[in-house]
Amino acid sequence: MNQKESAQRLAALHIKGRPLVLYNAWDAGSAKAIAAAGSPAIATSSWAVAAAQGYDDGESIPLPFVEQIIGRIVAAVEVPVTVDVEGGYSNDPRACAQNVARLVDLGVAGINFEDRVVAGSGLHAIEAQCARIAAIRAMASARGIPVFINARTDLFFGSGIEAGDAIAEAPKRATAYAQAGASGFFVPGLTDLRAIRELCSAIALPLNVMTMPGLPDARALADAGVSRISHGPAGYRLAMGALSAAAQG
Repeated sequence: MNQKESAQRLAALHIKGRPLVLYNAWDAGSAKAIAAAGSPAIATSSWAVAAAQGYDDGESIPLPFVEQIIGRIVAAVEVPVTVDVEGGYSNDPRACAQNVARLVDLGVAGINFEDRVVAGSGLHAIEAQCARIAAIRAMASARGIPVFINARTDLFFGSGIEAGDAIAEAPKRATAYAQAGASGFFVPGLTDLRAIRELCSAIALPLNVMTMPGLPDARALADAGVSRISHGPAGYRLAMGALSAAAQG
C-alpha cells in the first residue's frame, strides 16, 4: 500500500473498545520482529530509540540520526509506521512542522507529538500547542497524506499538576487538539480506570494509554473505551534485560 493508504489504515486500526496494542520498536531489527509477530502497525519509542544509540531521551539524539533510523524502519516493514517525534525539535510551529516533514517524507503514517516543553519545564499552553498541531496538519495535508497525529499530553506524566486539575484539563486539551487537527489523544501516566472511562466518554478522539504499574488489564481498558495501548520503552528494557542476563552466563 502507498503512504496515503498506510495512514488511512493506521487510523482505521483505532477502534473504541477494541484497542490497537503496540509494542514499540527502536530500530529496523526490532520493528521486523514485532511485525513478524503479527502486529498490524509499528510504533517507535523516543526513549528506546535514543537509549539504543547511547543518548538520553528529550531530543538529545540528533534529528538527522533519527531520520536514518526511521528510514530503515519504514523500509524494513510493510505495515504502517508511527513515530514518536517528542516535541518536534522546536517550539516554533513552522520549524516544528518542517522537522516533522522530514519524517513524513520518509513514508511514516503517523506521529506521537507531545505538549511537554522539552527544553524547559511544564506544558505548552493549549493555544501554543494547537498552533504547532495545526502547522503539522497543514504540512501533511499539503502532501496529501492524512498523517495520524497522536496528540500526547503529559498532564499525568511528570508535569507536577495535581491529579484533580489534570483530569479536569484533559478533556479541554483533547477538544482543542482535535480542532487543531489531531487524530488521537495519548495520556501516558493515567492509570485510574474510572478516570480513563470518563475521559473516553468525554472526548471525540480515540484514547491511547501506556502500560505501566497500576494500569488495568487490556480487557478492562477495552470495556472502558480505550482505542490504543502502547508499551513505550518496555520492550527495549525487556530485551536489554534478557541480553544482560545472557551475557552474565
